[in-house]
Amino acid sequence: MELTMRKDVPTELTWDLSLIYPTEEEMYRDLEKMTALCTAMEEKYKGKLTTAEAVNACLDDYRELYRLAVLVGNYADLAVSVDYYDSHNQERNEKVSQTTTEVMSRLSFVESEIMAQRESVLRQAQDMGAENRGFLEDILRRKPYQLQPETERVLTALGQTLNAPYQIYNMTKLADIRFDNFAVDGQSYPLGYSLFEDNYEYETRTEVRRAAFRSFSDKIRQYENVTAAAYNTQVRTEKTLSDLRGYSSVFDSLLFGQKVTRQMYDRQIDLIMEKLAPHMRKYARLLQKVHKLDKMTFADLKIAVDPEYDPKVTIEESRQYIEKGLSVLGEEYVSMVREAYRDRWVDFARNQGKSTGGFCASPYGKNSFILLSWNERMADVFTLAHELGHAGHFRACNRAQSIFDTEVSAYFVEAPSTMNELLMAHYLLKTNSDKRFRRWVLSSMVGHTYYHNFVTHLLEAAYQREVYRIIDAGGSVQAETLSRIMRSTLEKFWGDAVEIVDGAELTWMRQPHYYMGLYSYTYSAGLTVATQACKRIETEGQPAVEDWKKVLAAGSTADPAGLARMAGVDITTDAPLLDTIETIGSYIDEICAITEELEG
Repeated sequence: MELTMRKDVPTELTWDLSLIYPTEEEMYRDLEKMTALCTAMEEKYKGKLTTAEAVNACLDDYRELYRLAVLVGNYADLAVSVDYYDSHNQERNEKVSQTTTEVMSRLSFVESEIMAQRESVLRQAQDMGAENRGFLEDILRRKPYQLQPETERVLTALGQTLNAPYQIYNMTKLADIRFDNFAVDGQSYPLGYSLFEDNYEYETRTEVRRAAFRSFSDKIRQYENVTAAAYNTQVRTEKTLSDLRGYSSVFDSLLFGQKVTRQMYDRQIDLIMEKLAPHMRKYARLLQKVHKLDKMTFADLKIAVDPEYDPKVTIEESRQYIEKGLSVLGEEYVSMVREAYRDRWVDFARNQGKSTGGFCASPYGKNSFILLSWNERMADVFTLAHELGHAGHFRACNRAQSIFDTEVSAYFVEAPSTMNELLMAHYLLKTNSDKRFRRWVLSSMVGHTYYHNFVTHLLEAAYQREVYRIIDAGGSVQAETLSRIMRSTLEKFWGDAVEIVDGAELTWMRQPHYYMGLYSYTYSAGLTVATQACKRIETEGQPAVEDWKKVLAAGSTADPAGLARMAGVDITTDAPLLDTIETIGSYIDEICAITEELEG
């Protein structure tokens, strides 16, 4: 189980970044091209963006420069994400980031000058250039919060510095923390971030699972102050920028880009904390009963209802599952899945210094790149289907839309990914009528898909909201405060069903989402849309599938409410979320009923 170094990982388990650039030299040529285009744009447009024609001509060039920035940025950053010990990749990524920041600072005049024009000029420019229409609409929307041109230039120039808290967090987590082995009954076990989150949290041996949790918690606690300092810097910076731009609160500032209301944000957290908690407490009590635990602790929440039934899955077997499970989306979609496996879009490797969890990057005009750590569990199949949902989403919108219209709101962006998890589960339920198999699939949905998005990330969101309330009131947060808020959040949700043991309060140290604004709550928001749209597909068939394909291709040409409406879901009301919570509850009730039946 000991993790290998990156250099020892078999090539077939790694992604192929040559699909972006065959060589590093070609990446540097595009970096030079980007810088040259910046210089040309300064000479051609600076001080001259006074007509609709000039605005469109400038934005045509800007789209190309943005495309180059996306490609070089992804190439450099993705290489770092799989090996934080590689100093060459670190230096290259710093150089690319620094150059890009400098270019964007020099071009800050573009938005400032366009924003200074009369609305009639910008409306005329929108009529003239369809590919720039969305960008100009956002300009008009942001106009009340725009600062003076020189201030905007300075803020853009400080982009790399403003992103430092996230870099410090990752370096601390992925490079500096070195875990010691832990022992149970005289046997030594290796430990690491990925080993803990991908293996030990699911470990069936209670003594090993709980010992791993204690050892993991003891180690990360040694870094709580530097992690808290990085996070406090992040949220204080967000508050300062919010105030500078004239937003009424840091919440309004962070939700502005998502194009959702404060009511939609608060509803997602409040209803789940209140309505889902009783269902999840019932699920926790079931786990305790099935596994005959002396007590149910926070360290026990990830174990499976029926671990002996959870099959080992090879990478090739995962391909077969996913192809069949997502076949309802059509042959073109399945063809993309085959391409992902064949052309090495996915980094399956488990190695030291690699980012934890999973993500999908989809640079414009190229294929996607998916990071995860393969542990031969069915949970990995669902994770891969999830990330392929992002890949399918951005393949569709990247092909259909201008690069300016591919920045989909975080509120909606997790809907296509979680939709794939649901389609996988529904496919599996149709393949076998055996009661134990059905319980396994349902518990996979509850214990992985819904737990991950409606519990793990939602509790993060509830915690995060309390942090921002402190920051919005002019305060600051330290390790002790953050741990207190996290423990209180966990205790409120789990009640007396789960013991919140020492170490659980350190969950705030484990996620990068806190450095991405109000992102954590969007997982449940996206899954709410996906649940409702999936129900439509199950009952209406092909018409609902075609609606979903249109949503995927729409990119950011509609706001989250508009995208959901295209899929037949009205997220301006409580109904979709309440129905989704009841759906989760019905799954838990059925799992309990099947368990009673199987146990005689």
